[in-house]
Amino acid sequence: MTVRRDFKEPARCRPDLVIGREELFTAAREQLTRGGSVLLHGPAGIGKSTVLRALTADYGEAARTVLRCSATESESHLPFLALADLFGLVLDEISDKLPAAQRTALESALTGRGESTLQRDGLALRLAVLSALRALAAAGPVLLVADDLQWLDSASAELLGFAARRLGDTPVQLLCAVRTEGQEYDRHLRASPPDTLAVRLNPLSRAQVSTLLDHRGYPDLPRSTMREIHRTSGGNPLFALELGRALGENPTPPRPGEPLPVPTSLRALVLSRLDMLSDEARRTLLVASAGARPTLALLHAAGRENAEAETAQAAALGLLGTEPEGPAVRFAHPLISAALYAEAPAQERRAAHAALSTAASDPIERARNLALATTGTDPEVAARLAEAAALARDRGAPSVAASLGLLAARHTPPDGAPAPDDRRLQAAEDAITAGEVDLARDIAREVLTRATVPAERIRAWEVVIEAAGQSLGEVDAVFPQALADAGDDPRLLALVHYRLAWRKLIVEGDFSEARQEAAHTAELAARGGDRRTELMALSFQSSTETLMGHPNAPATIKRALKEPQDPYVACHHNGVGAARFRWLLMSDQLPEARSTITALLREVRRRGMVESEVHFQRFLAETELRSGHCGRALDLARESLRLARDSGIGLGASAMLASLAEASGGDVDRALALAREAAEHAEEDGDQMYVSRALAALGHAQLVAGDAAGAVGSLRRVRELEQGLGITDPARGRWQGDLAEALVQVGEPGEAQDVIDVTREHALRLGRESVLAVLDRSEAMVRAALGDHEAALSRLTSVQDRLAKLGYGLEEARAAFALARLRTLRPGAGPGPTSYDEAARLFRRCRALPWLRQVDAAATEGQAQPVAVAHKAPASDALEGLASMERQVAALVMEGATNREIAARLFISVKTVEATLTRVYRKLGIRSRVDIVRLAAGRHAK
Repeated sequence: MTVRRDFKEPARCRPDLVIGREELFTAAREQLTRGGSVLLHGPAGIGKSTVLRALTADYGEAARTVLRCSATESESHLPFLALADLFGLVLDEISDKLPAAQRTALESALTGRGESTLQRDGLALRLAVLSALRALAAAGPVLLVADDLQWLDSASAELLGFAARRLGDTPVQLLCAVRTEGQEYDRHLRASPPDTLAVRLNPLSRAQVSTLLDHRGYPDLPRSTMREIHRTSGGNPLFALELGRALGENPTPPRPGEPLPVPTSLRALVLSRLDMLSDEARRTLLVASAGARPTLALLHAAGRENAEAETAQAAALGLLGTEPEGPAVRFAHPLISAALYAEAPAQERRAAHAALSTAASDPIERARNLALATTGTDPEVAARLAEAAALARDRGAPSVAASLGLLAARHTPPDGAPAPDDRRLQAAEDAITAGEVDLARDIAREVLTRATVPAERIRAWEVVIEAAGQSLGEVDAVFPQALADAGDDPRLLALVHYRLAWRKLIVEGDFSEARQEAAHTAELAARGGDRRTELMALSFQSSTETLMGHPNAPATIKRALKEPQDPYVACHHNGVGAARFRWLLMSDQLPEARSTITALLREVRRRGMVESEVHFQRFLAETELRSGHCGRALDLARESLRLARDSGIGLGASAMLASLAEASGGDVDRALALAREAAEHAEEDGDQMYVSRALAALGHAQLVAGDAAGAVGSLRRVRELEQGLGITDPARGRWQGDLAEALVQVGEPGEAQDVIDVTREHALRLGRESVLAVLDRSEAMVRAALGDHEAALSRLTSVQDRLAKLGYGLEEARAAFALARLRTLRPGAGPGPTSYDEAARLFRRCRALPWLRQVDAAATEGQAQPVAVAHKAPASDALEGLASMERQVAALVMEGATNREIAARLFISVKTVEATLTRVYRKLGIRSRVDIVRLAAGRHAK
C-alpha cells in the first residue's frame, strides 16, 4: 500500500511503543536522517513490527512517498504479491515514465494478466522496479517499508534486492524488519542497499517488562510475579504481554513454586512441533520442565532410561538447545518449558515431581518437588520444606526461602507446631530481605485478618511497615493499632517505637524527636531482653546524631559496637556497620570508610539482602566520588540505580547519588533529570530527609551545567529545609560550597560570605577538615569577586594542597581550576597556553568529563564561566540600591569597557551583561550607557 505526502495519515504517538528500545530507536532514526536504510531483526515477538511502525510514523513525514508491504506465511507462495502491495497504488503515476517493455512487464506482474514470470520477463521486470523507484524519487524522497521479510514471496524479494543494490544516490530508503535467530539476517542484509544499518532487537530487562505491562493495563503486579514473567518470557515483549493478560484473567494466582499460567495462544506458538515427539520423549521433557536444573543424569535418576535419545529428538525439532560444554538439558526458550508444563495434566505433573523428589541431589530441590507432588496437609512434608527454607536462607537465597516457607505453610495442619501463620510470617520476612515487598505485605495482611496473639500481630505489623519503605505516611493508621496490640510488653513496644522513630525522621522531618524516640526504643528493648532491636535502635540513634552534628554521636556509636553483637544488625543498612561507615565518611576517613562499606556489601550479597545491597552499592559510589574516582563512582551509581529500579527499593536515594555521579563523571543533562526524579520520589513518599538531598544534587548539577541562578534557587531551599530539620553537620550534604560559588556568580558575594561564615562555625566545632577547605575555596572566589586577587590566590593555593592531603581528588581539581582561572584572567594578566594544564591533569585523573569540558572551554576561549572576578566597584551614591553584579557591570561601564570586555573580566556571557544593564537602566531611571558615564562624572541624565 502507498501513502503519498499529498494524503497524510493522522499523526500517531509513539512513546509507549518503544519501551526499552530508546537507544536503538535513536540509532535507527539517525541512520534514516542521514539518508541510509535500516534492517530490524530478531526472534518472533521481540517487537520488530512495533519499532517499525514507530519509526515509520516518526520519520515518514520526511518522505514524499511511503511504500508499504507486510507479508504473511500463508501468502508467501503467491508471486509478486509484495510487489503489488508496494506499487499497486502508484502504477498510474509512474507507468508513462517507464520504457514500453518495462511497463508491460510490470503491469503484467502487478495485475496478473499475461502470466508474467521471472524466467520469461526477468530482465525487464528487474529494470522496471528499479526505474519505478527512480521515477518516484524524482518527485521527492521515497521510504519503502517492509515487515516480515522472511515471508516475502521469492519473486518480489528477488526484484527488490536487485533494485536495492543499484539505487546508488537515488533518494530511496528501505526500512525493513525480518524474523531471525542468530546471524540469519546476513542474507537479507546482502539484498539491501550498501548503507543499510542492521539493528538487532534484544530481550527487555525486568524493569522494562514491568514498564511495558504497566502501560498495557497490567499494573501493580507483585515483584515476585514480575520476576517470573520476565524469566518465563525471556524478556520477549509479546510473550510477557500474553503472560500478563493470562494472569489478569485468572482469578486464582499460581501457588508458590508453580509456573505461571501459559495462555493457549502461546502454547500453540511454542509447542507446534510437540506432536512430532513420541509419547515417551514428551514425558521426558515434562520431567525436565519440572526440574530446576535438569541434566541427563537427573533424568536417568528420575526413571527416564532413554533420556539421551529422547532429548536429542527434541533438540532436532528445536525444542531444546545444545550445551556442548556440559550435561545440562536446556530448553530453547523458557516459554517452551512453561508451556509444556502447563499443557500436561495435573496427575502427570505430580508424577514428574514425585520422581524428582527422590532423584534430585540438592535437599532444597528434593523438598520443593515433594511439596508439588503432595496434595493436602502433611506435617512431615511441611517440616522438610521448613528445613529447606532455612538452608536457602543460610545460602543467601531469601527469595527461595520465602517460596519454600509458603509451601511449608500450605502443607502444615491447622493445629501444627509451628503454626501455619508462623511459617507464613517467616516467609514474609524472607520476602522483605529479598526485596519482594509486595509479596511480604500481602502475606502479612492475610495473617492479620485472623491472628489474635499480640506477638504474631506485631510481627505482621512490622512487615507491613517495612514494606512501605520510605512511604511511611501511607501506613500512619497502622501505628495506633500496633501500639494497642503491644500493650505494656516492653519487647513488643520496642518494635513499634523503633518504627515510630523512623516515622519521626522521614514523615515529620524532626531529627530531635527521632533521636529521642530511638533512645526510648533502646531502653525498652534492653528491658525486654531484645538485643537485636536494642542494637538497631542504638544504630539509628547514632546515625541521627551524626547527621545532626550532635556531640553524643561518638559515644552512641561506641555503645552500639559493644558486645554481644547480632550478625544481622552488623550488616544491615540501618545497623551499626552502616552507622560506623557514615561516621567515617563524614569525618574524612575515606580509606577506612571504603574498606568498611566494601566488607558490608560483600556480606549482604552473600546473604541475599537486596535492600541493603542497593544502599551499600550507593554508599560505595559516594565514597569513590568523594575520593575523586568519578568513573568508578559512575559505574557503581548506575548499577545501584539499575538494582533499585529492578527491585523497587531506594529509587529516590539511588537517583540522587546517580545524579551527583553523572554531574561529576558523566552526562550533565542526565544528572539534571535524575535529580528531578529523585526529588519527585522524595516528595511522593513524603520523605523530608531525602527531599533536601535530592535538591542538593539538583543544585550541584545546575551549577555544573552553568545555571548559577537555578543552583541558587535549589540550594537556598536546601538551606531552609535543613534548618527546619535540625541538621547542622555540613558534611552530610556538602552543598554549602556550591551555594556560595553560585551566589558569587549571580552577583551576591555578601550572601555567599554569610553562608561561608555560618557553615564554618559548625565545621570548626565538628572538625570537618574537608568542608573547611571547600569553604576556603569558596571564600577565595568571594575575595576575587570583590577585587582582592592576591588574597584569593594565596588561599586557593593552600586549599588545593589541603584537599590533596585529605584525598578529595575532585575537590582538589576544582581548586586547581579556580586557581588557574584567577591567575590567567586577573587584571593585567594575559592568558597563557599552559595555564590550565594542572587542572586538566587532575580532572583527567578523576575521569571528571564535565569538568574537563569546562577546562577545555576556558583554555580555548579565554573565558572561565563559574567564577566572577572583577575590579572592586568604586563607591558611588548613584549606584546604591543595585545588586552586587549590577554594581560591578555599571562600574566597568563607567571605566569605558565594552560589553564583550565586561563579559571577559566578569567571566559571564555577553547576554548576561546585556540583561544586567537593562536592569541597571530601569533601576536608575536612565536609558543608555552614556547616562551611566554621566553619573560617573557627577552629572545627571537629562
